[in-house]
Amino acid sequence: MAKKIHKDMTINEIIAVDEGIVAILLNSGMPCVGCPMSQRETLAEAGFVHQGVDIDDLVDEINEYLEAASYAQ
Repeated sequence: MAKKIHKDMTINEIIAVDEGIVAILLNSGMPCVGCPMSQRETLAEAGFVHQGVDIDDLVDEINEYLEAASYAQ
């Protein structure tokens, strides 16, 4: 069973699930990866700051990536 993320997880928690998620965040316009706020800011909060990012779509994209990664193992 693949791990899943949700929008109430912090950016750091999400990256800890799989470092490949960094590229997805950066490509979606979320440069939060290196931000000090990523330690306590949730994905939903980051999405509020970075307007124009559909967090539900981003969560779906990340979870699809994690699902595919689990099949590759």
